[in-house]
Formats: sequence, C-alpha cells, structure tokens
Amino acid sequence: MHRLLLLAAFPLVMFAQPNSQAGAVDALFAPYSRAGAPGASVMVIRDGKVLYQHAYGLADVEGKAAAATSTNYRLASVTKQFTAMAIMILAERKRLAYDDPLTKFFPGYPPYGRQITIRQLLNHTSGLKAYEDLIPPGRTAQLHDADVLELLRHESGAYFPPGSEWRYSNTGYAHLALIVEKASGMGFAAFLKKNIFDPLDMAGTVAFEDGVSAVAHRAYGYTERGGGFERTDQSLTSAVLGDGGIYSSVEDLYHWDQALYSSKLVRPDTLRQAFTPAVLTGGRKTAYGFGWEIGEYRGLATVRHSGSTVGFRTHIARFPDRRFTVIVLINRNGADPGKIADQIADLYLYN
Repeated sequence: MHRLLLLAAFPLVMFAQPNSQAGAVDALFAPYSRAGAPGASVMVIRDGKVLYQHAYGLADVEGKAAAATSTNYRLASVTKQFTAMAIMILAERKRLAYDDPLTKFFPGYPPYGRQITIRQLLNHTSGLKAYEDLIPPGRTAQLHDADVLELLRHESGAYFPPGSEWRYSNTGYAHLALIVEKASGMGFAAFLKKNIFDPLDMAGTVAFEDGVSAVAHRAYGYTERGGGFERTDQSLTSAVLGDGGIYSSVEDLYHWDQALYSSKLVRPDTLRQAFTPAVLTGGRKTAYGFGWEIGEYRGLATVRHSGSTVGFRTHIARFPDRRFTVIVLINRNGADPGKIADQIADLYLYN
C-alpha cells in the first residue's frame, strides 16, 4: 500500500514519447540490460515534463532486484550541489558569510586556514590538500568528515595561495559539511533532510550514515571482473558525507531539478551565485560555481556535475535556457554517464 501511495503522489506529467527517441535511448543503455548485470536509471525532463524515464538491469545482483526509477544510487560528487545549497541557505539566514575564514569555525586550525574562506571551499580555489593522499597506510576504518578535518590539522600549508588557482577538492566539501553543522547546530544529514529533502518531497533521498539511517530501494555498487560483477560498494572514503555521501533516485532528483528554477529553497540572487564561475585573483575565470560545473555543449549553456566512486557513476546535465535536463545514475565502475547524457541531449535537442 505504501508503495502505491508513493506512485500516486508522484507529480509527473508524461509527454507521448516518439518510439524512435525511446528506442535510441534504450540502445544507449543496452550494456546495462544484460542478464545478471548491474544497471542504470535515466530521466529526461523538459519544461517540467518527464519526456522519458526508465531503468535497466539490476540494483542488487546477488538479490536479483531489478533497478527502477525509484532506486536510490550513491550520488558521489553530485552530492556537492546539495552541500553548496545548505551553505547558501545558511548564508541567507545570516548564520555565516561566504567570506568567513576557516578559523571562525575551526579555531584550532593551522595558521594557513586564516586565509581560506567558505567561498573558496565552494568553488575549489582553497588549495587545501587532498585528504585521500593523507590517509595513513594500513587504515581500515572508514573516514568521516571529522576525520578529514583532523588530517588537515596536521598539515602546515596548502597547495597554493587561496584564490590563486583552481583545483578540485573533496577536502573542501568535507569541511563545508562540518561548517553546516557548526552554523546550524544540527547534524549535516539532519539539516539536509529538514531544509532540502523534506521541503522538496525527496522522500527517498538521504545522506547515509551507517547505523543511523537506511537507504530504501538501494542500489549496490559493482566492478566488472573476469566476465562477472563483484560488489564494490564501499571504500575508506564512502562515509565522508559532504563530498559524496548522498543517495537518491531519478524520481527524487526531478524535484531537485525543478526547484532550481524557483525560489523554494533560496532567493534567485542567491541561487545565481551557484551558477556563476569563480574568478581567480589574477582575473581568470574558472568553470565552477558553488557545487556546479559551468560550461556549454554544442552552443548551449550547461550547468552539470558528475559523480564517481567505487561501484557508482552518476551525472546530471542541465540546459537551463531550454529547461532541459538529463539525469543518469549507474551502479557500476567503468561507465561514462556524462557521455550518455550528452548523447541523449543530441537526440532531443538536435534531432
């Protein structure tokens, strides 16, 4: 009964889908439809309408559970746009400012943290060292965001002066999750649920904490080896939430995508900053805002992000001028969901 109610409440209006486009999309996902193989979920959206949604293959190979459009995949770095939104919400509430230094929230941080701002964490210009390279040899316990902070407390400097260069940083987004907690007085996962997921009716989406929360309709991650698929669902860094710990489905991400055309979460002027490229101290523009890669595809402006972690590959590609979005979630290594998203855009925007 509960599942039936969820389906009845899902507010999507489907366009009639030309067989040629549907068949072409299905052909792109043929490798994910093989018997016994981990699969994928896809959704194509235009003007608030779902043009096509489908799932392929298995969410759980061992349990033989089929993937569905309600299946929740680990988003990996697609998580960063939600972490950034949490910071923007708190900025609007005057609980923090983008130019606050790290040391405002972490008083014991090494001196180099005095020059690093929240803005630089958001747009990957902080220069913070990659925490993945600082994990002690032989460690077997998963890291959490607080462990990332502790690793950086023992460093004496950054890769470069803050704001002078661009370097993608998972470390920065782990720090941002902890700043959300400091500024809000809530746990990061709880803040996301109360302030983003619940208001947008993203009922299945969760920043997963082992032993604290659960992921319903969960996909498990896999790697192809020796002609079969081995479950590779977790790594040492899988419990770090701020840079990649959210699970969601294409159905829930529909609500997220549509909210980004509205002021449901933050004001338009606040949201605009997420889609504005950072400018380095030398004047050069980057291709990154707050949690979003900014660019173009075949002459159309895009905001997008990929996610890659052990056993999962994800991508959301938005073409705001056309109000067109492609979401691709895959539960295996070796996939290229960004390329697939562009091929789907070709089918709908250029054919």
